[in-house]
Parts: sequence; C-alpha cells; structure tokens
Amino acid sequence: MTGFGSARGGARGLAVDVEVRSVNHRFLQVKSRLPSPWTGFEPEVEEEVRKRLERGSVYVTIGARQTAPERHLRLNLPLARRYADLLRSLGRSLRLDGGLEIEDLAALPGVLGAPEPDLRETEREFAAARGALAGALDRLVAMRDREGKALARDLDRRCASLERGIARVAKRAPAVVAEYREKLRRRLADLLEGAGSGPREEDLAREAALFADRCDVTEEITRLRAHLSEFRRTLRRPGAVGRTLDFLVQEIFRETNTIGSKAADAAIATEVVSLKAELEKIREQVQNVE
Repeated sequence: MTGFGSARGGARGLAVDVEVRSVNHRFLQVKSRLPSPWTGFEPEVEEEVRKRLERGSVYVTIGARQTAPERHLRLNLPLARRYADLLRSLGRSLRLDGGLEIEDLAALPGVLGAPEPDLRETEREFAAARGALAGALDRLVAMRDREGKALARDLDRRCASLERGIARVAKRAPAVVAEYREKLRRRLADLLEGAGSGPREEDLAREAALFADRCDVTEEITRLRAHLSEFRRTLRRPGAVGRTLDFLVQEIFRETNTIGSKAADAAIATEVVSLKAELEKIREQVQNVE
C-alpha cells in the first residue's frame, strides 16, 4: 500500500526531520538513509518499521542539523602548539624565512573542528530521531488506513459481482444435463432411423448419468461461495489481512478453473471467463492490502 508520513523532532542543539514513504509490494522491504553518525542504527530503524507494517517497500529518510553549530567547535590547543613547534623547526632546518600566521595553523587538520563523536551523546541524539520516526509512521499508517478502507469497499463490490456470476452458473448447470440428454436422444434417433427401433430410455438415462457425473460442479460452487464468504469476513477483520486474502483468491481461482474445465457448456464457459476477469482485478488489488 502507498503512504507518506513526516515528522520533526529534536534534542539539545539538534533538529531532526524524518520522512517515511511506502509503495506497493507483496512483502515488507525497508530501506533507510541516515546521517553518517547514525548509520549503525539502521537495524533499529527497520525494527520500528516492522512493528507497524507488514507489507510494502518502505523508504525512511532521516536528516539532522545542528541548530547551534558554533557550540560544537573545539580547539585542540596541544595539537596547535605541536604544529607551531614543528613548523618553526622546519624553517630553521631549511633556513627559510617567513612568519607563522594564525590562519595557517587554524587550517591544519584537527586544530579546529568538532570533537570525536561520543557514543552516549550519539545515542541520546538518535532517541530524538526515533521519536520523530514514530510520528512519521503514525501519519503513514493513517494514510494507508484510509486507502485500505477504499480498497475494502471496492473489493466488496467485486465480491458481489462474483456472487452474481456464480449464481448464474448454478442456475445454468442443471439445464446442461437435460439438454445433453435431449441432444443424445436426437442423435441416436437419427442413427437408428430405418432400423425399426428408437433409443432405449435406460441407455439414455445411463449416458446422461455418466455425463452429469463428469460435469457436476455442485461441490465447486459450494466451495466458491464459502471462499467468498470468508473473503468478505476477512475484509472486515482488524489488523493485517493481505496474506489471507491472497490465499483465498488463489483458492477461488482454483475452483473457477475447475468449473471451466468440467462444465461442457458454452454459456457456463462464457460466465467462467467473466469470473476470471473479475478475479484478476481482485488479485491485483489484494497485492496492495496490508
């Protein structure tokens, strides 16, 4: 299912922005982009997402900026003194003229800059990011819930369409045997014309019974109706139902295919094609359900 959520958080001297996006996918995939000090927290980010979602490709982007960057500047005075001593020694050794400017010292690596990251400070800052992530996930889940309700209404309408089609198949099925018996009677009568005898009723009854047994779709119709009822009940259940719906659609397809292969009738075959077309639309929609 698709969705988007964003949130802001902060800690002392730090502002955090979090965006979470999701697109359709049969399973759950989590990809995250974090500031370099927090890359070690990617498993924690994925864990937070998996607590809330079960399907979709999810992209988490976390950005952080210092609200008072000057507070994080540090002067490494011992290092600066060591640089100065070495440069003066170099000048004397090579008999070079030239003074040592403060700008030159400040530009040397390690003299001015942020201190080495402290693990406890990094964890404290990431706690603010975790809180913002929870807020972004709340918004994303709310958006996906709204989409889910719309999908449920659409799937419910399509189930009703399938039920009408199944009812037409159930109504047509008994007539198929009667029509076959009548066609068989006419065929045998034509073959036996001039022989002085007609088809025997017991022979017709036996052939019609064999045909009826081969093309009987009563069990398949019963199972189809049961699967559709379960599908609708599942739609109304709270929580993640996508995988259950996916399984039920597979079973409905199986029974529909069996009806198409067993029912030797053009009208039922046409109805089966319509049922499968509607089922394909349902299957596509179910892939988007959490």
